[in-house]
Amino acid sequence: MSEEIENLVRRARAAQEKIEFWSQEKVDEMVAAVGWEVYQLDHAKACARLAVDETEMGVYEDKLGKHQKKTLGTLRDLCGLKTVGVIEENKEKGLLKIAKPIGVIGALTPVTNATSTIACNGLPILKCRNAVIFAPHPKAKASCDLTANYMREGLRKVGAPEDLVLNIKEPTIELSQELMRSVDLVVATGGGPLVKVAYSSGKPAYGVGAGNSTVVVDETADLKDAATKIRNGKIFDNATSCSSENSVVLQASIYDTMMKYFQELGGHLCSPEEKARLRDLMWPDGVHMGRSHVGQHAQKIAALAKIAVKPDTSFLMVLGEAVGPADLFSGEKLSPVLTVWKYGEFEEAICLVRDITRYSGYGHSCGIHTTNDAHMVELATRARVSRVMVRQTQPFGNSGNYDNGMPFGLTLGCGTWGGNIVNENVHWKHFLNTTWVSMPIPPVVPDENKIFGAHWKKYGK
Repeated sequence: MSEEIENLVRRARAAQEKIEFWSQEKVDEMVAAVGWEVYQLDHAKACARLAVDETEMGVYEDKLGKHQKKTLGTLRDLCGLKTVGVIEENKEKGLLKIAKPIGVIGALTPVTNATSTIACNGLPILKCRNAVIFAPHPKAKASCDLTANYMREGLRKVGAPEDLVLNIKEPTIELSQELMRSVDLVVATGGGPLVKVAYSSGKPAYGVGAGNSTVVVDETADLKDAATKIRNGKIFDNATSCSSENSVVLQASIYDTMMKYFQELGGHLCSPEEKARLRDLMWPDGVHMGRSHVGQHAQKIAALAKIAVKPDTSFLMVLGEAVGPADLFSGEKLSPVLTVWKYGEFEEAICLVRDITRYSGYGHSCGIHTTNDAHMVELATRARVSRVMVRQTQPFGNSGNYDNGMPFGLTLGCGTWGGNIVNENVHWKHFLNTTWVSMPIPPVVPDENKIFGAHWKKYGK
């Protein structure tokens, strides 16, 4: 182990041991203090500005809004939550559950959400009396340091150990790997290769899968509302979110109307020739995604691809032709580029969602704009995803919003479909150990007739 990682882990462990048996009141005071330092407007503005300047991705106003909303939403979820001592009692079963910290958690954070992920993971980690060491993407190291410094200021104000929040100043792949091998739990928010390394670290790990949100619009939807919400998700922060709408699947009878709305909302439909030039820009070698378009405005992407667009163009559209490597636009694009598909019967829409997400974004999310509950339930039942947003903007809803019940969090598990151990939004409950205390109760003896009666009646004993 390098001297740097050894020192960080030693300091974090010493700090965590000091708060291991703190009262709920002291813990809550600490979380509120840290949360305020991260949330207050001047600090949030500084975080958003640095994130855009350092990473050269996204939109300042969107990053500011995301940073504040995800911080406040996380604090809302934590407010009044019991994470110390007995957190659950079942007298009928004679069970008590006692919450205990995990210890030192290593959190790998992405370039796309350079500051908001730190707040979303750091606050519940502290709420559960853990210490955290952040390992940021190298292109977001200053953004991480600034956010972590604000968090440490909050710790200082209430007399909590500052070393509860630490970060690698000059991150490298090797240092991140050492960190993962040295902590008690790993939280890896980032690309597929990073998550695979986390799962190979020998330590328990929460990882995420790739996004490729695919959204269905059926003939019963409020079309203008659907078009507006899809556009808003597609352009938010220049589509740096893993939850950004990547494909839209339109019912044939409303296809023309939706395309008209998209164009009125700033969409530019690429011709086949323009699509080819855009493909060459986004996948320069014909296989792997390049970086020049990631998190950039549609106007810049269009200029790079030599596509003439109107001054008010805010996103580009291409027609989907095939699912898979034959049409790379069926995958995740991390840019304001939307792939458009058409279907006739609803069965076709379900098959498209299943095929698109199986190719890219398996297990992550999809959405539907409909007023037909049967369509909603059918898609949710058959799509192999962890989240289905109904009449919502995907990047707003997937990670928790004030108008839905999803837990706030920016580490979105994709279940076994996406190679993850969890398919929830990683939040406070994932940062606790729980001790079950069992006391004697009157015997609950199984009734053989109740269990086997139907079987005996049909097949005999």
